[in-house]
Formats: sequence, structure tokens, C-alpha cells
Amino acid sequence: MHVRVLLFGVLRDLFPEPIESLEMPAGATVATLLDHFRVRASQHGNLWQSLAVAVNQQYAALSHPLAEGDEVALLPPVSGGNLSSHVALVRDPIQAGFLISKLKAGEDGAVVVFDGIVRNNTHGRRTLFLLYEAYEEMALKQMQSLAHEALSRFPIRDVLLVHRLGKLEVGETSVLIAVASPHRPAAFDACRWLIDTLKKSVPIWKKEYFEDGAVWADGEPFPPELRGPLAQ
Repeated sequence: MHVRVLLFGVLRDLFPEPIESLEMPAGATVATLLDHFRVRASQHGNLWQSLAVAVNQQYAALSHPLAEGDEVALLPPVSGGNLSSHVALVRDPIQAGFLISKLKAGEDGAVVVFDGIVRNNTHGRRTLFLLYEAYEEMALKQMQSLAHEALSRFPIRDVLLVHRLGKLEVGETSVLIAVASPHRPAAFDACRWLIDTLKKSVPIWKKEYFEDGAVWADGEPFPPELRGPLAQ
């Protein structure tokens, strides 16, 4: 059978040739496919233990069986379109003030904002610019799911969640989260939960370009239920 394989982040550097179709034996599972790639880059042992895998845009376990025509995405730990229900992936600069003003309503007593911006250095290395990429269809679904969960978890009224893709200059907004609520404690709690969870679970990666080279940023590990299929 043949499956389509998508590679992101540092995996694109390890396997620069695009993979439109990969032949797998009958009865192959996610583990079978991962073994195929692990033997080609076995020196990166820690990376293979931290990967998550999505099959047809849903996180999948080691034992998940593959079928003809499946789309399989290999997702290294994540770094952080059209606007729809205040959740979006965009390639143009994020207009924070305008978006926040559109979120506010008369019943709100607080709007708490996280505005993540590109800083000019990382551990003393001067940053020239950043490049963000995503498994876009899945990332948008995950972001929409996070917004829905935040509205269920916390006594808040509305959520804004926008992430930038492509090339970003120093000082530009990479991710904007705003939470509107009648009371400030819930808005603070929800905003912190959203950015922390996004950084751990949404498939978006960051490549940092410095004066002396470029590197994919080390992401936060996926939650235990999503990561490490080869470590099981």
C-alpha cells in the first residue's frame, strides 16, 4: 500500500527530498513507518523519542494501522488564513490593536492579552529574523479545539487566537491571544492555559536565523499521551 508522508520542522532538513508517496507492507502501523525513517537518521535518537504522529490530521498511537492513501504527518516538538470565529493562521502582520478592539463587548470587565513578539536575540546570539511553518490544516483544527475547550473550562465570554506563519522580523507579533471575560481572574487563567497548551500541542515550528547560522528552535515536548511512540 502507499501512504503520503508529511515532514515538518527539523525533519525537513534531515530528509530534504519531498516524499509524495511511500510504499508500506500490508499490515503496516505507525511504528512500521517510523522505523523506516529512524534507521535513516538513527543518530538523532532523542528526536525520534519525542515525535508525535498524525494520521489524516488526527494524533495516532504506535499501534495505529495504516491504510491505502493515508496522510501521515511526522511532528517534531512544536515551537507556537482567514479569520474564522477569532481563530486564524495568517501570513500578513497581525494587527493586535484592531483585533482586540473587535473582541471587546459591553459585558466584559476584562480583556487579558498575550502578545508574543520576535526578540532580537536568543541566548546572546543576535537574531536576524524567524521563519514559522505549520501543518496548517491540523494546526487550525487544534487551535479551534483549544478555543472551544477554553470556553468550556473557564467562565469567560470569548477567545481570540491568531498565529503568524512565514518570515517574521524582530518586533513583529508571532502569536496573539486575547480572552474576554466579565471578571479578570478567569481571563488571566484562560490566557495562560491557552498559550501554554498551544506551545505543547499545536503543530507549528520556528526556525531562527542568526548572524552565524540558522537552527530549528527546540520545542516543548508533546504531552505524554501524544508523544514518544518509539519510546514505548
